[in-house]
Amino acid sequence: MKTRNRMNVIFTALLLFALVPFNMAQDKLPKVVILATGGTIAGAGESSTGSAYTSGQVKIEAMIDAVPNIRKLADLRGEQISNVGSQDMSVKIWLDLANRINELLAGDVDGIVITHGTDTQEETAFFLNLVVKSDKPVVLTGSMRPSTALSADGPLNMYNAVAVAADPHSKGRGVMVVMNDEIQSAHAVKKMITTPVQTFMSPQHGLLGTVIFGQVTYFHYPFGLHTTESEFSVDGVKKLPRVDIVYACADMSPDLIPIMVKAGAKGIVIAGVGDGNMTEATLKAAKKATAKGIKIVRASRVPIGTVLLHGEVIDADYGTVSSMDLNPQKARVLLMLAMLKDRTREELQDLFLTY
Repeated sequence: MKTRNRMNVIFTALLLFALVPFNMAQDKLPKVVILATGGTIAGAGESSTGSAYTSGQVKIEAMIDAVPNIRKLADLRGEQISNVGSQDMSVKIWLDLANRINELLAGDVDGIVITHGTDTQEETAFFLNLVVKSDKPVVLTGSMRPSTALSADGPLNMYNAVAVAADPHSKGRGVMVVMNDEIQSAHAVKKMITTPVQTFMSPQHGLLGTVIFGQVTYFHYPFGLHTTESEFSVDGVKKLPRVDIVYACADMSPDLIPIMVKAGAKGIVIAGVGDGNMTEATLKAAKKATAKGIKIVRASRVPIGTVLLHGEVIDADYGTVSSMDLNPQKARVLLMLAMLKDRTREELQDLFLTY
């Protein structure tokens, strides 16, 4: 009897000893770094009810301190990468962001949040989706109202973004955008409305999930290759090839293409009408440019849909490439990265089919 009691005591002690590290691990908060770039979320205005404000006025530590309970979600710290309105987002800032993210995620950081203006947020998200070399969560967020506005949306957006970055189920989903309680993929997200808080949508692929006061729910995984599956790298890259966008319209001028080429563009994205269409004269100008080695992608100014490979324009006849479901600004991002290597038209088309 004494032997049995002694064995029970020993077993209980061993069980408790085994559970201690597990419980400590459960209590340990994930490490999340917020990289701030500026934007409306860091903006300030003179009036809480006026529309006038200046982007990029508030530093990241002040933004974090303004969000109640956010430090209960993660072991949190912030870094200021830039402080600009996203209309002034640049390739240099993109490269700085990508390199810093890859450096942090190669260490003990569990997730990244990026505060960013909304005007070009989808472009930055898509760029990072192609060049981040980790399956750990990278989440962009921002706001449609400045920090000084009545009912500012930035604090809750930041809170939810940190919750997504800290959630273990966020791994492997590529770069995401969290705004207005919704989780969007970098590939699918589009800014669809100028100023309301519900500006970001994924009309073709749908939401990845939702995040309601920090409670994360996922519906599916994103479309296309990304992050650890991506072939693109900006390690050691100092600049990207110049790619310009031409906006198509009725009776558009065909001389816009040669003007851009003369100005130094190595690639051009045409935001075509309808199914990536343009005037006959512009198509001829495009064919002349591609014959000289300029890379031209046909996208569409229409916000939803796919530019068909073999529709009204047969790309092989003109040396052009279809953007598929990428809008002009994201097509530009992919083309810039693709042009870091010399590729044929067919190889470029394959990239637009898979990314």
